[in-house]
Order: sequence, then C-alpha cells, then structure tokens
Amino acid sequence: MSDAGAPDPASKAVDGLDAALLDTLFAQSAVGLHVLDTQLRVVRVNLRDDDTSTESLIGRYFTDAYHFERPGEEERAMRSVLDSGVAVHDRVIRGRLMEDPGPDRSLMVSTYRLDDTEGHALGLLAAVVDVNEQEKTRVREACLAAVRTQVGRSLDVGATCEGLVEATVPVFADLAVVEVVDEVLRGSDPPPGPLGLKVPLRRAAVRGLGGAGQRDALVGEMRRLPARTPFALAASDLRPRLVQLGPRTPWLDADPDTARLIAATRAHSLIVVPLKLHGVLLGLVSLYRCRETEPYEDQDLPFALTAAAHVSLSIDNARRYERDHVIASTVQRRLLPQRNGARIAVETSHVLLPGRNSGSWFDTISLSGARTALIIGNVEGPGLQTAITMGQLRTVIHALAGLDLEPDEVLARLTDTAGRLAVERASLPPGDRLRKEASSATCLYAVYDPFSRLCTLARAGHPTPLLVTPDGTTTVLDVPEGPSLFSTDTSPFATAVYELDEGSVLAFFTSALVTDDASAERLREALAQPGRSLQNLGDDVVYNLPAENCPQGAALLLARTGVVPPHQVATWELAHDPTTPAIARTLVRDRLDGWNLDEETAEAAELIVSELITNAVRYGTPPLQLRLILGRSLTCEVHDSSRVTPHLRHARTVDEGGRGLFIVSQLATHWGTRYSNDGKALWTEQEIPSSADEP
Repeated sequence: MSDAGAPDPASKAVDGLDAALLDTLFAQSAVGLHVLDTQLRVVRVNLRDDDTSTESLIGRYFTDAYHFERPGEEERAMRSVLDSGVAVHDRVIRGRLMEDPGPDRSLMVSTYRLDDTEGHALGLLAAVVDVNEQEKTRVREACLAAVRTQVGRSLDVGATCEGLVEATVPVFADLAVVEVVDEVLRGSDPPPGPLGLKVPLRRAAVRGLGGAGQRDALVGEMRRLPARTPFALAASDLRPRLVQLGPRTPWLDADPDTARLIAATRAHSLIVVPLKLHGVLLGLVSLYRCRETEPYEDQDLPFALTAAAHVSLSIDNARRYERDHVIASTVQRRLLPQRNGARIAVETSHVLLPGRNSGSWFDTISLSGARTALIIGNVEGPGLQTAITMGQLRTVIHALAGLDLEPDEVLARLTDTAGRLAVERASLPPGDRLRKEASSATCLYAVYDPFSRLCTLARAGHPTPLLVTPDGTTTVLDVPEGPSLFSTDTSPFATAVYELDEGSVLAFFTSALVTDDASAERLREALAQPGRSLQNLGDDVVYNLPAENCPQGAALLLARTGVVPPHQVATWELAHDPTTPAIARTLVRDRLDGWNLDEETAEAAELIVSELITNAVRYGTPPLQLRLILGRSLTCEVHDSSRVTPHLRHARTVDEGGRGLFIVSQLATHWGTRYSNDGKALWTEQEIPSSADEP
C-alpha cells in the first residue's frame, strides 16, 4: 500500500503523457503554435521557419512579433477570446513575421483560451497556418466569377471594359488599364494580323489610380505602342507577358508615359494580356501590382488569359465587327507555324517582329531518325505578293525536307523553284505591275541529328547563325555563303558541320535584326544567358533593340539542342543471317511491351521490322543495325551498308515475293530511305494512339 501523501502512479502517468503530447506537438506540428500569456506576450512557439529564431519571439507581444495588416483588429479579437472563452476558428488575415522580408501573406489564425482546473484564464493558444497559395487560388476563382458576372451585360464596348476593371481591382490587381484599338471603339473592324506600331489604342477603362477625377482624365487618351516593350510584343505575337518591374527595367526608356505611371503608383509587377479573338487583336489589358502587394507569378497567367478571352468575346458581340480581307501581314502570319514546337530532342521558340516587309518566315520540320530541320528565310518587299511568294517557298521546303536530302541539295532545288517563279513573273502581261518588280529572297537550312549531335548547315545569301554553348559562350558559325534564291549566280552550295554540346542554343535570324557591329553585340549579350527559357531569350533580344531598329520587320528562331533520352530508343547490331528476322521480331516485341504500346501498334511494328530486316538480309550488305525510337510516333530504322535503292513493287497474284515494301507502306504512316556515307537506312513511322502510355 502506498503512502497517503505519495502521488498517484496513474496521475503521474497522465501528467507524463500530457507533457509528451505537448512536446510532440511543439516539436513536430506543421501548424505554427504560439502560447500567449494574459498580456498577449509569446511564452512558447514552434515556428517551422528555419530562418526565424524562436528565441527572438519569446517575450514579445503577439502583434509585435507579427506584422499584421490591421494589428488593432487582431488584438481586439484575441482579447475577446481571452475575456469570453469562445474560440475563434480559421480567421484569414494578412500579415507576416516581423523578421521576414517581402510582402504580407495570407495567414489563417485560430485562437483558443487556456484555462486552469478551476476555469481561470492562463493565456491563449494561437495557431497560425500559411494559406497564401490557397487564398490566392480562391481569389482568382472569385475574381473570375466576378468577371463572368459583370462583363458582357452591356453591348457597349466601354461598359464591357469598365466591368473588367471593376471585377479585378483591388481583388487581383491594384491598377488595371484596358486599351482598345481605336477603330473597335468606333464600331469598325480592327486591323487584321499583328498590330502595327502606328495603329492607335484608346484607354477605355482605368481603375485603381487616385480619385475618380484622375481616372476619368486618363480614360479616352490615345497612344501608339512604343516598340520593344511588353505591350508591343503582346500585341505582335498575341501572347501574354509577365514582367517584374524595377529601376533598371530596360524598356521603360522607350515608354516614358508608362515609366511615369509606374513611378507614381510604385508598381513592381505587370501582366500584359492581349484581347484577341479569331487571331485578331482587339486591345490590351495591363494589370499592375503596387507597393506592398505580392508580385504576380506564373500561376496568375491562366486567370488573366481566361478573363481576357471572356472580355474579348463580349467586345466582339458588342461591336458586331466584320474582318478586313487580304492584308499582307495576316497572310504572312497564317502561313507560318502557329506555335512553338517541342520535339523529342530539340526545343524551339520564335519571335516575329511586324514591319513593312511581310516575307520573313521560319520553320521547324521533324525528319526521320529523330532529326529536326531548322529553316529561316526572307523574301524582300512589302505587300500581299511578298507573303504569297514566301508561302510558295515554304511549301517547297516542306516537300524537299521529306526527301531526306542534304541541306545543300535542298537549297539547290529550292533555287530551281525560285528560278521558275521568276520566269512566270517575267511572262506576265506588260501592263502588270508585278512584272517589273524584281524578286529577292534568302534562306538558311540546317539539320540537327540528336544521336551524333551534329548540325549540318547551308545558306543561300542568309546571315549565318549564332551558337550559344551551355556555358554562355557565343560564336558566329562559319557557314559558306551561297547565292540568294532568285540570283542568276549558279555557284554550288556548300555545307558546314558542327558537333554541338547538349543544351546549346542556335539563333537563326533575318538580316534586319543584325545590321551592324553594335546590333550584333546586343544580340550576343541578350542570348548569353543559357539558363533562361527560349521565349525569355527571344524577348530579351527584342528589349535590347533600339526603337528605330527593324522598320521592315524581322524574324528570330531559337533552338535548344538535346539528345534522345536513353529510355526512348533501342538499338541492336544484328547478324546478316536468314534467322535474323525472327530474332528481330522477338527483340521488338520485348521492347514495345516495355514501352506499354497497344497490341495493334506492336503487331504492326513486328511485321514492319520483319519485312525490313528480310529485305536487308536478302538485298543489303553487312553490318546490319535495327533501331526503334519512341516519340510522338514510333520510328523503326534498319541500316545496312548497301546504297542500292529499294523499290516498291505491286506483285501479281501468282508471284511468290515482292510484297515486302508494299506491306510496309500499308502499315506505316510514313516510310522512306535515307542515305549516308556508310550506306542507307530504311525507316518507317507509325502513329501511336493517344491512349498509349507516354514514355
């Protein structure tokens, strides 16, 4: 029997559990726990932020430890809990630790009173959770709902724009400006194609700047977009821009009005979103965040794009526009690739600066063997006919690329086509104005092989490209210059071959972009940042251009080279033996099962490989190699050292053979023969159903 004055063992165990529970909560809880005394001073805290010392908070008033947007309101709420004992749950307020740099964040605070065994208040427990990301998501969703509610209720363009700024300020932006092409506000059709720098935009709505009188003074002002700014770029390529602003922002010198606005409002972050519909620019929305507000981030762009799409549709309904026809810049843009391409081993991006010349073009074409053709060219002159000629040459390039020719052969045949076009123009009636206009065009054609990392280039009067290695070193490639496409010079084209490091950036550009040593140096400086995305690199090139540059327009194509990931390729060296087709079928089946391809694709691939290997064993010469490449499509390649060209035959009913390539042609989406110095490769491509697993 225990002594009467000794502690009860069960009570000691409970006390021990309580202490262990408290220590565990403070040591491991992801929630910021703060124990406060009755004076609201911090006596214990378990902050998970490694950058903040908990000792620095002990003894401080809770409202001194945190920088709250409304500290007085927070103190009153806590004292109310202390007096009444009624807990307050999940209050979302704005604030941050005093020691933390940066803007305030959204914090969810729950407050509970701590009582002793007799019900007397000992203090408070304040649980603080950072819900900044969740709150930003909620704000975006609420703001988008407001846009859908407030925008589109009127058939007046001005009222539609006013609804957008009312819905976004101050919830999503501190300052919102909507500018609409002046012709749209007057009910006319907007200019089709990229917006020219001389086309005026009028401010249709402004909110968040000073009083109503100041806002009204800005509404109705007209301006033309300064060149080489986010506004001009967004209006040019119809893509949004997210820009962090600072005293050294380079393009502000070209736009003094915006610079003054940013200085007056202390704006530090900007999103520029084009108002577009059916590829036509209606205006621009500029959203600013100022002073202590958190800067914009990439997750804000989808909301801005969705809101802009809704506003654009409402503007279109309000003005009942009809588009103009036959504008050269529209034809040019429609003839060019509409989006950047991400291929198995090459990433590309482009910039097209509008100008008087509508003949600049670029292209990226997927070739057999995971290779990529990179093309840029320029047809001199303004007008619709220039864009048409550009489209004709681009179409020929696509046809020649499919023949797996070397770059110098492609340009030689393209020159032949240009000559025939010149003859057609010269045969026009004497009164036709086009007959007297001389044609001039340049082109550069490059092919990159990700397996050898070799890039083969040839050029027809075009500027030579710039190479940026992964360490940021820039080099102008030495590519022999051939005659321009419409030249009477019949000199042959020559190629240059370079082995590129993985992650290198190739910059192809038209002559208007580099006119002298100073512009060449600006291009080098802008591109010598290999860690940035290609779009950002392209934008930096434009930002560094002086305002008077490129009145004719220019094109820039950027390509970052890579290699085929090892898990997406399989290669086998095979014996030149009659049993090899059966072995190859087994190897292919095992590899395709590992890639989780569907049964129909796998069976077709087995049959294709069997026929190609049989053909190589029967008619080719060793060594024999089989390669499978898994990308957006399945590529099968069989290499041998013979240069004998295989021919597709249409066998008769009684023939015992001659059906191999015919079967291949029926099963494959594309097939062909590629020649090299050490022989040839028969290749096929099969489309992979969308349900198949990605590698």
